[in-house]
Amino acid sequence: MTPSLLMAVLASGFIYGITPGPGVLAVFGIGAAHGRRAGAGFLCGHLLGDVVWCSTALIAIVGAREIGSTAFDVLGVLSGLYLFWLGVRAVRARRSHVEAPQGPARQPFWHGILFGLTNPKAYPVAVATFTALLSSRAELLHWSMLPWLIVLSFIGGLMAYAILIGIVGARQVRSLYQRHELAITRLCGVMFIGFAINALVHALPGLMPNKA
Repeated sequence: MTPSLLMAVLASGFIYGITPGPGVLAVFGIGAAHGRRAGAGFLCGHLLGDVVWCSTALIAIVGAREIGSTAFDVLGVLSGLYLFWLGVRAVRARRSHVEAPQGPARQPFWHGILFGLTNPKAYPVAVATFTALLSSRAELLHWSMLPWLIVLSFIGGLMAYAILIGIVGARQVRSLYQRHELAITRLCGVMFIGFAINALVHALPGLMPNKA
């Protein structure tokens, strides 16, 4: 495994874990209401869902690559379009006056597991994010390295969650996040659009007819 591929997988796991979404909003609400320990418990449970969805996404990506470059390029185009759609939605987002759900106070760990495993957007976002960041290194992906890919994505997710655990639990943090939530969401939208363009740039040439 090359250093560039290693860093790409780590970055994919990190970005998937730290990008604002339902899970991040929930942990900020739980942490502010019940403390850092409850927020950490929620994230530890939520990590199981991340491992399941990221592993499934990596299996799909490597499988598409092994089937042939055309299948991977098609996956890259679909992922790019999906990320672009998410990015445009985020950039055009408007402020919400609805409070983020805080979840049960007594069993945040089990709440995190249920939350992580039942998020309907988890799998497509994981596939799109990993495909966008790994598309330029598609030729390096093989079944033999799948366990390492899963481990590296897990480490990336842990790094993201370590940062989240470090900042949750303070009402000031939640207040700051809510105050700038729209700007953060739009910034993430721009980032998703950038990932989408990267995926499309690497996938579309492979689907173009060869005129030579």
